[in-house]
Amino acid sequence: MTFTVCLFLLSSLLLLPTYVLAQTNGSIAVGASLSTTGNSSWLSPSGDFAFGFQQLENNDLFLLSIWFAKIPDKTIVWYANGDKPAPDGSVVNLTANSGLVLTSPQGDQLWKSNQTIAGIVAHGVMNDIGNFVLENEQSAKLWEMFKNPANTMLPGQILERGGKLSSRNSETNYTRGHFQLYFQDDGNLVLSGQKPYNATGTTTGSVPGSKGLQLVFNDSAEELAARDYYLRTTLSFDGVLAQYFLPKTSVDSISWVPLWSEPSNICQKINVDSGPSICGYNSICTYKADKRPTCECPTRYSLLDPNDPYGSCNPTFKQGCENEPSYAEDLYDVQVLANTDWLTSSYMQLNDSTADTCSQSCLQYCSCAVAIYSNQTCQKKKFPLSYGREDNNLNATTFIKLTTVYKKNGSTSVHVGSVLLGTFVFVSFMLGTADYLGLFFGFRKKLM
Repeated sequence: MTFTVCLFLLSSLLLLPTYVLAQTNGSIAVGASLSTTGNSSWLSPSGDFAFGFQQLENNDLFLLSIWFAKIPDKTIVWYANGDKPAPDGSVVNLTANSGLVLTSPQGDQLWKSNQTIAGIVAHGVMNDIGNFVLENEQSAKLWEMFKNPANTMLPGQILERGGKLSSRNSETNYTRGHFQLYFQDDGNLVLSGQKPYNATGTTTGSVPGSKGLQLVFNDSAEELAARDYYLRTTLSFDGVLAQYFLPKTSVDSISWVPLWSEPSNICQKINVDSGPSICGYNSICTYKADKRPTCECPTRYSLLDPNDPYGSCNPTFKQGCENEPSYAEDLYDVQVLANTDWLTSSYMQLNDSTADTCSQSCLQYCSCAVAIYSNQTCQKKKFPLSYGREDNNLNATTFIKLTTVYKKNGSTSVHVGSVLLGTFVFVSFMLGTADYLGLFFGFRKKLM
């Protein structure tokens, strides 16, 4: 007997059905191999999915992966060796005793499908739901991708207790990132960064301490069918868990469309307790219409690394106490922003303040980089600024101090320099957040 407990965490979210296409071929014989030097892959019967190597952007390293084969950008849904990309000339072999084995040109083992496989592999199958399976002579499964996910789930995929999705490090870096969707042994489903922040609490009520729970896509809805749409749920490097769809008839004309995402605005959810900031120092996290965050530098700040849009921002002028031997207030002015804040770096609070006195107070002190005025309170902040975000609920006015045109020795000059931030910008910081998950997942238990 089987029953399903659905977690209606956000009732507005759509539930996607599981539509499994029949697999008629796609079998790969033991002894088959693929190389990075070739341009071949193992296709599913419909040609929707491919197993093989994809070259990483701007280098000669490769991922052993599965991807949507008919989509122009070849969206990856699984990868094996993100922490150790394969050099050109590497080979993956399908073996009877070890399953899939990835080796370098020198013969070093980079990855294999399992440390121990309970049986002899007869063949592999790349099927039409995107799952690569190793089977024995009786077609029993010995290993499968669906039980060893990376950052993506597909319709029909099940996440067992102890299973997890792990984000990658960046859009182009497939090393393990800082977010996890984790199905804990106690039955709680947790989206976490540095540490768990919120959980589903599934072990209470009607399923106390259940040992047989699984996380699955419920198959009772009819909004989108996998026969007509490509579907995926991905935990992105920025901590956003989102479900996407793409009409199979329009793969050349449109991109993936987000159906829902959690958290609803990660820029507002991120805080010191849940983990390090999404954006770098002095940057501002802004949530866009595509349900993804972007990081923006304030006026007259620029990215420290132009190739890292989520990195730290650097003022393009000399700032603070290093500006002049004798600090002069008239060298500065402020730029005013609405509903913007950096959650850390406060060093002084002024109560019973006004917006004008808050602004002037920041101008008067060389260590003040930003002042935040809200509800008659002035928070003065200094470099480095972190956890920057836009939030319409803040009801705050932000004053960013900038150098200005000033008179000196009877002539007009512009006090603008170029100075790098100190060594504090040369740090790695983790993505971290957690939130209730807006998924209609079913938790199933077999009653003995």
